[in-house]
Amino acid sequence: MNKIVEKFELYGKEYRLETGELAKQTTGAVLVGQGDTTVLVTAVISNEEKNYDFFPLTVDYIEKMYAVGRIPGGYLKREARPSEKGTLTARMIDRPIRPGFADGFKREVHVVATTLVADQINPIDNICVMGASAALMIGDAPFDGPCACVRVGRDVTTGDFICNPTYEEQANSDLDLIIAGTTDYISMIEAGAKEISEEDMLAAMSFGQTAIAKFCEAQQRFLDRCDIQKREWPIHQADPSIAERITPFEAEMSAALKDADKQARVGNVAALKDRIKAEKFTEEELAAWGSDIAAELKLLEKHAMRAMVIETGERADGRTPEEIRPLHIVPGYLPRVHGSGLFQRGQTQVLSVATLGMLNEWQRLDTIEPVDGKRYMHQYNFPPYCTGEVGRMGAPKRREVGHGALAERALIPVLPSEDDFPYAIRVVSEVLESNGSSSMASTCGSTLALMDAGVPIKAPVSGIAMGLIKEGDDVVILSDIQGVEDFLGDMDFKVTGTEAGITALQMDNKARGLSVEILARALEQAKRGRAHILSAMLEQLPAPREELSDYAPRIETIHIPVDKIRDVIGSGGKVVRGIQEETGASIDIQEDGTIHIAAVQGTAGEAAKQMILGIVKEPEAGEEYEGEVVGIKDFGAFVKLTPAKDGLLHISRVANGRVGKVEDVLNLGDVIKVKVLEVDEKTGKISLDRLDKPEAPEGSAPARRERNDRGDRDSRPGRGNRDRRPRRSHEA
Repeated sequence: MNKIVEKFELYGKEYRLETGELAKQTTGAVLVGQGDTTVLVTAVISNEEKNYDFFPLTVDYIEKMYAVGRIPGGYLKREARPSEKGTLTARMIDRPIRPGFADGFKREVHVVATTLVADQINPIDNICVMGASAALMIGDAPFDGPCACVRVGRDVTTGDFICNPTYEEQANSDLDLIIAGTTDYISMIEAGAKEISEEDMLAAMSFGQTAIAKFCEAQQRFLDRCDIQKREWPIHQADPSIAERITPFEAEMSAALKDADKQARVGNVAALKDRIKAEKFTEEELAAWGSDIAAELKLLEKHAMRAMVIETGERADGRTPEEIRPLHIVPGYLPRVHGSGLFQRGQTQVLSVATLGMLNEWQRLDTIEPVDGKRYMHQYNFPPYCTGEVGRMGAPKRREVGHGALAERALIPVLPSEDDFPYAIRVVSEVLESNGSSSMASTCGSTLALMDAGVPIKAPVSGIAMGLIKEGDDVVILSDIQGVEDFLGDMDFKVTGTEAGITALQMDNKARGLSVEILARALEQAKRGRAHILSAMLEQLPAPREELSDYAPRIETIHIPVDKIRDVIGSGGKVVRGIQEETGASIDIQEDGTIHIAAVQGTAGEAAKQMILGIVKEPEAGEEYEGEVVGIKDFGAFVKLTPAKDGLLHISRVANGRVGKVEDVLNLGDVIKVKVLEVDEKTGKISLDRLDKPEAPEGSAPARRERNDRGDRDSRPGRGNRDRRPRRSHEA
């Protein structure tokens, strides 16, 4: 294929798609760019069909530090495991393209997005979806494209929507909506917002859907210019007799599903599947058709669950579509921790724990994004035991990273500013039981933990997961979905927000024909569900605690002149370390002179504060001090007023009366009270007077000589008896 370049402009920004020059041994490869930001997206489809009962798609997003002109840190000096942002971007590419593949396609597909240039102006993530779509279609994959993804912002000044805003434009936006799909339907939504109303969010979605259509049109123009070789990708067809033997068990499957207890329902369904396999298939057939039989049994379960909802309006656990499972809410569940909250909805149970720390404990981010770090960290853990399973514990998987990021995004809009609350905040959500919507339980539990910790959040946040069952024109929207409705339904739509509006969204859609109108119904139903849950939370904890936990650090902020920072730090950090060791407080010094002092014991923080203020204090005339004598000279004594300032107490002012030697009245280490007489404006030298002067000791005053009792000057040592007569300059 010859090199093909398609450049186009949409919504005031330049884009390009290229193919035919790079990575030509792939199934499809596309260079996609916005501004100077450039990503190579490749797609490879294996030649072997896998015997899986799922579609084997893998998506990797590779952040290259050379893209921003940096050398990776660490000993190896090469990129290591993906950053959290990299993991989230890989998920963002995967989610909209996965539902576009044909059912029954079982060849492995590997999509890799490699960042080549990150211009620090235009975000990288959303254009990767367009690149993946184009790469797959160039390879003539059995894929329902073109597919595209756009980011929608909203200018807080004008209220106008912005398509694919730059980083600078995002900073002035109250919305970060990522929406993906085709010209016909929406497949994925991800959003963070500053309490935006449902109406405004729907308007943003409509704007985004229109923009997606324009990007799909531009992508199609590019594809029309490509010489795409037609390929016959085999779509796996199971033996028709498998469905014929399994379909008659739908009524029994419906009965097996009707159980509110997850473990009992799973057991009922598994027992029925085992019985069907034993009764209807031979050992040879089970060996030959194993994955096909598993897929058909899953389809039987799916049809039974969906028919139950569509035809009767009753869900597997007996609830109506809008009904929310019973709630159990306990703020302050754990002792000694800074804040905690237990949130349970049905058989989903999450314990969230909040910890407060110094701002210098923020999380530093080593990515190609123009972000140094973050002060609020939310981490989500999903151990195997929460679903009653055995498994290995290790690093968080993509799902855990994604769910943690969603809960984090939900709460960021309500956190107090650093100026109002100078703390780094970490919340960990431990999923103890799971039967659907654990990320939303994490959001609710984390709100409780923050409030229990005394974090003055602007408003409490609740969240709910919505589902969808769509058969033809029949549509049923489900509130508070459980696991089976997530796996077998058409949509997983999570909504978080305050009483005032939405703070975060996440949606994955498997149904064709999902429109903004259906999403509007889902948002309105979710709003009622969120209000119900929030009301139950506020019954247990109406507002943030007025006081921090006794075990949380108290942080006080002071400001010092920038030219005094060196004095507080000291040579090699000696001074600030000494203050921390002596008081037990933690000290964080910023470049602008802001100092945060943290201590669990208030007396330690106050002591550290006074020591710092003492260092930077400039004595003024008339002030009184109690200071240590740190130096003695013939002419007086030096008294330490502050850790960085000494003053001179002249010998004439150390006592009442004449003193011959300073040592007759003062010794090194003595602590005396003094008053500042004068501060020289030019030199900064400080003159002192002693308060409560003692009387000069007898015999201390120097002996007075008579005026004519001078002795023979020339007889003094070293003088000799010299002839002092005038001499001529030249003698004969």
